[in-house]
Amino acid sequence: MQIQEMTDEFQEATDFQSQALYQLAQQQQLIALFFTSLAASEEAELQKRLRQLDAVMVVSDGDVFGLLKLPALHLLAQHWLSWFPGDKAGEQTLQRILTAHDLDWQVAGKRFKLRDTSIVYGIMNITPDSFYDGGRYTTMDAVLAHVDEMLAAGADVIEVNGQTTRPGYTEVTPEVEIERTIPYIKAITSRFPEAILAIDTYKVPVMEAAIDAGVAIINDVNSFTDEPAKVKLMAQSNVGLLTMLNGRNFDFNVMTDEAHQFFEDNLNELTAAGIDRDRIAIDQGLGYANAKVQNDDQDYVIMNNTDQFNDLKRPMMVAVSRKGYMANLLGLKKDERLPMTLVSEVAMMQKGGKIIRVHDVKETRQMVTLLDRINQGYWLA
Repeated sequence: MQIQEMTDEFQEATDFQSQALYQLAQQQQLIALFFTSLAASEEAELQKRLRQLDAVMVVSDGDVFGLLKLPALHLLAQHWLSWFPGDKAGEQTLQRILTAHDLDWQVAGKRFKLRDTSIVYGIMNITPDSFYDGGRYTTMDAVLAHVDEMLAAGADVIEVNGQTTRPGYTEVTPEVEIERTIPYIKAITSRFPEAILAIDTYKVPVMEAAIDAGVAIINDVNSFTDEPAKVKLMAQSNVGLLTMLNGRNFDFNVMTDEAHQFFEDNLNELTAAGIDRDRIAIDQGLGYANAKVQNDDQDYVIMNNTDQFNDLKRPMMVAVSRKGYMANLLGLKKDERLPMTLVSEVAMMQKGGKIIRVHDVKETRQMVTLLDRINQGYWLA
C-alpha cells in the first residue's frame, strides 16, 4: 500500500472545488490522504477504519481518498500496525505526515507541543489597577501563595504583569514596572525553579530586566516591531515571543483580511531579524478595539474568526478571561463571569486557539482535559 498526503496539491488547482477544499482544510485542520496499490483485504479494512474515524471517503478503481481531522489521523497512525500488521512503511509515512503538522512553541528552556492540546497560561497581576484582580496580590507572600496555587492546579505558564493595558490605563515608567515585577520574578524562580515564567510588557528596559531575571516568554501588546531595539533584543535572546495585534491602532475595513496581513508582515519582519518562527505565537488582541468600535463588535469577530489564522501555523492565544463583553451583553459582574469565560474559550479552542490566558487555572485545566478527550472521541471497536 502507498500513502500520500494531497492537502497542499489543492492549493495549486484553479477550480472552485479544489480551492474551497483547500481553504476548509486549512481552517478546520483537515488532512487529505490518498491510498493506492491496495490489496482487496487492505481496501476493506481501510474503508472500515476510515468510517470509524468519521472520514470523508471516496473509493475509485481500488484507490481510496480520505479526508480526516488531525486527531483522527493521530489515531490512524497509532493503530496502523495492529490494523495492517507488518506494514511498517505505512506507519512511518503516517508518522511523517503527522510530524509535518506539528505545532510547536519554543520558549526559553521549554518546547510546547501544541498540535494535539492547549496550554494553560496563568495570570499573576502585580498591579493596583488591572481590570479583574488589580490590588489583590500586594505582598510577596500573597504572590508566591497564588503562584503555588496556580501551578498545583495545572498552569503551564505563569505570566507576571506590572503595567495594566486595560482601556483607559495610566502608563507607569519602566522603573516602576521593573520595581513591581523583577523582585517577584526572581522570588518565583527561586521558589519554583521548574516554573515557566512570562512577562506582559511593551517597554524595552523591562524586557531586558525580565530576560536577565529568567523569564521564558515576552508578551508585547505592540507586536515587538514598534521599536528596532525590541527586535534586536529578541533576536539576541532565546525567549518565546507572544506578538499581539493592538486593534486600538487600526481602523479596520475588511477586518479578517487586514489582521491576517498584519500577522504575515509581522512574522516576516521578526523572522527576517533572525528570530526562529517556532519561537513566535500570535494574539489577535481581544479587548483592544479602536475607540470607534461599539458593543464589543470587534471582540466577537475575533472569537468567530480564529480558524482563519490556522494557515499561519503559529499557536494562537485565547485571552477572554472575565472580560467586559460579558458585562455588556449579559450583565455579569466580574465574579460571575467564569462560566461564560469557559464557553468563550471552548468556542475559540475548537477553531484552533492553543494558549489559554486565564485567571482561573483549575477550571481551565479541567476544561482543556475534557475537550482534548472529546476531540479524540472515535469508536475503534
